Parts: sequence; structure tokens; C-alpha cells
Amino acid sequence: MEYNRRGELVPMKFEQIRRKMPELRQLNMNLSVLSLPQPIDSSNVTATDWLGLAALVAENYARYDGFVVLHGTDTMAYSAAALSYLLENLGKTVVFTGAQVPVGRIRTDARRNLVTALDIAVARHPRAGTVRVPEVCVFFNDLLIRGNRAKKVESEQYNAFRSENYPPLARAGIEVEFNDKQVRHLPSAQLQVHQRLEEQVVILKLFPGITERVVRAVLEVEGLRGCVLETYGAGNAPTADWFLRCLRDAHDRGVQVLNVSQCEEGRVIQGQYETSSQLTDMGVIGGEDITTEAAITKLMFVLGLGLNPRETARLLAQDLRGEISLG
Repeated sequence: MEYNRRGELVPMKFEQIRRKMPELRQLNMNLSVLSLPQPIDSSNVTATDWLGLAALVAENYARYDGFVVLHGTDTMAYSAAALSYLLENLGKTVVFTGAQVPVGRIRTDARRNLVTALDIAVARHPRAGTVRVPEVCVFFNDLLIRGNRAKKVESEQYNAFRSENYPPLARAGIEVEFNDKQVRHLPSAQLQVHQRLEEQVVILKLFPGITERVVRAVLEVEGLRGCVLETYGAGNAPTADWFLRCLRDAHDRGVQVLNVSQCEEGRVIQGQYETSSQLTDMGVIGGEDITTEAAITKLMFVLGLGLNPRETARLLAQDLRGEISLG
């Protein structure tokens, strides 16, 4: 980002970043720049942009050892989660990074974030020579986080992101210390890039006093295919007849409802309390310890596969890319 004439922060092209970061020329790697047609503020990111990023990786997959995606922080966790689903059987590192302070400012964190992200993108095991982290990740303020576990938790400090319900994949100090046991290593298979996301989805956050009119207005949107239901604690929700009826009606119309806790830590355990035991009967799927960002993008991805309702529900409850911890 850079300041325009009115003092507002606006997106900038990588060539401008390169001019402000001469240290990039000192890196022992061949660095190429790929870009979507026009840089945008991350608040304007859409599913179309995610599909474009996935296609860009696919088109250049054989040419490069790893990929770094420069992205605004506001929706970075959503984008990283989306790419983790779209890039199936990923065998190379895709690292999202950015900065809290614009690159042109003297106290910017862009330099350290970008240089370390580039190092991580091409990191190999010292002995085996294999890719160190074949995942979509977020690197920020010395932490490497699985992309679908990342959450933005800070808007004014450098530690903008946290790994939710899962240890970081690496920590950067003088050296980058990888947490190899936490990295997903899958049997070697050909990269499969998915090119469809269902956009008719919504997030419904419960709050004390929410009314039937509001819930119905959300769940009865024409063409709605999926809903992330943000519930209390371990997945609890009102037991009022009208609320359960709204959920049942939505299920009968083919709307998939995924239950996610409003808490930043812990998991959904449907049936632990009376206030969650009836959700399963209404067709609601327990989201375990998934984040809201990973849940809404998972809905978009799974619904985009065009499967029947039963298979769709099965995949939503399943761990696809390390986004939930089963057991």
C-alpha cells in the first residue's frame, strides 16, 4: 500500500515495492513477478480473485519452486483458506504475507515479512531435499501459520495474525525453526486445481435477542446454498421452537448449515449441552474447531463441487486440508 494525494492508503504494484526494497536483489534466488490484472484493496477481494490466484499458481506450477502471495491483511485469512481448498494435492509452498505498516514507511514490517516468506517458499529439508512445507500458509511477524488456521486478531500491532487451535508451522528468529511434525505431508500426487466456488452463502452470527424475523430473512434469501452459523461456546444455540423450525426449513430447502463457535479457542461439540443437542436433528453440521474464515470458504468450495446433499454434508464434516482437528 501507498498514500495517494489525499493521504489515503491505496494498492501499489510490485515494481514500486521492488524499488523500495533493494535488498530483494541480494536474495540467492531467481525472483519472478506474476500478478492479477489490477492490484486491489483486500476488502474488495471476491471468489473470482481466489479462482484467478489458483489458476495463476496452476499455470506456473512447474516453473517455480514456491510461491509468495502479497495480500492485504484484512481478508488474508479468507484468501489463504480458499486457496488451501482450491489447490488439492499441493506439493509446493504457497505463502501469503503482507504488512501492517506500508512499505514506504521507515518502520514498515514489509521487509522482514516478505524476505522471510521468500526464504520459506523455497525451503527444503536439509537431508532429503524435499519441500519443507507443502501447504498454503500465512507468514506474519515471525510466525508461519497454516492458511486455513489463520485469523486476523490485531489491527494496530505487528502481530496481526494468530494460529487458531493449531501450533504454528514455523517460527522465525535468527534462523527459521520449522515445526515439521505439524506440517501436512501427503502421498505424492498430481496437483488438482478446482475452478468453481459457490458464492450463495452467508454467515449468521447469533446474539441474545435475535428474532425470528431476522433469522428467516437470512436463511430464506433466494438461492441460498449454505450458512455458517456462529453459535455460543461449544456450539450452543437457542432452543425456541421458531429457531429450530427455521433451521429445519432451511435444511429441507437444501441449505447446508455449518455450526462454528464464536469462541477463538475450543471446538463445537453438538450434544454436549441441551442447547446444542437438537441442532443435529435439524440437519446442522458440527464444525469442530474450524475458524469462521475457513468455514465459509469450505462451504463455497464443497458446494461448488456439485455433489448430492448427503455427500456434501459428509465432506463438510470431514477434514480436507488440515482445517479441523478430528478426535
